[in-house]
Amino acid sequence: MAKEMAALGFSHIELSHGVRITLVPGILKAVEDGIVKVGSTHNFCPLPTGVVHAAPNLFEPSSGDVREHEQWVRHTKRSIDFAAQVKARVLVCHLGSVRFFWLNPGKRLRAYAALHPNAQLPEDEKYRKVLKKSTEKLRKKMGPFWERTKASVNEVLDYAKQKGVRLGFENREKFEELPMDEDFPTFLNELPADASCGYWHDTGHADIKEKMGVINHRLQLDLMKGRTLGFHLHDVNEEGDDHQPIGTGRIDFRMVREFWQPEQVLVLELSPRVAVDGVRASKERIEALLGS
Repeated sequence: MAKEMAALGFSHIELSHGVRITLVPGILKAVEDGIVKVGSTHNFCPLPTGVVHAAPNLFEPSSGDVREHEQWVRHTKRSIDFAAQVKARVLVCHLGSVRFFWLNPGKRLRAYAALHPNAQLPEDEKYRKVLKKSTEKLRKKMGPFWERTKASVNEVLDYAKQKGVRLGFENREKFEELPMDEDFPTFLNELPADASCGYWHDTGHADIKEKMGVINHRLQLDLMKGRTLGFHLHDVNEEGDDHQPIGTGRIDFRMVREFWQPEQVLVLELSPRVAVDGVRASKERIEALLGS
């Protein structure tokens, strides 16, 4: 796996939340032999024993279940250990979600879009009303979930600092996932000044949220300027499918490029279905933007 990525011209890789425990010896050997370097990893990496599929939300820091909370802390610390072992600079983390027994407002938004395929979202007037009510419902429900997330994060911050790993808190694509995008600055400001963490920006997730009318992509990037540790870079096609090759969809990467800084980690996060030519073309397009 590492040799294949190195052969495509990549000196650094991200190890994702799909890395099974059985792959770890080979990965460690590849790093030791200098085949590739690891720029970032993604919680949970490696996956817990017995889990063989990508599972970034296997345990959520927002959960009210004590056992799930303990598992999130345990496996996040384990992921921090592994990130330090492979000398990754950042561990990308999800921060949970608000759970609804019924009438999930996110599902309501998705249902409206599905039932009105010709509606001009997000400008459609009826959709805007649904979005407003959904946002109010999410705000009303999220309090306990968000407080548990913040408490969970504080349990692992010192551990990450001791290990020399920074936690990158990723913007999410689903309406009910945490935090709400506008809450990122307050969340980070409330953490200790020397906390080993920051914001991680996913271009596909931001585009999906922009299409939903939740954020403005440029304004979100500007809001988090100076706090962004890195980027997941992938495009979104007109059907709303993300993890597409760079330049084949609707994202303005020239705009995104304005917010890149030399100290940040840039990761191409493409679908496994993308052909090798699409991977190479994406790499070349990003390099051209860096050169400009």
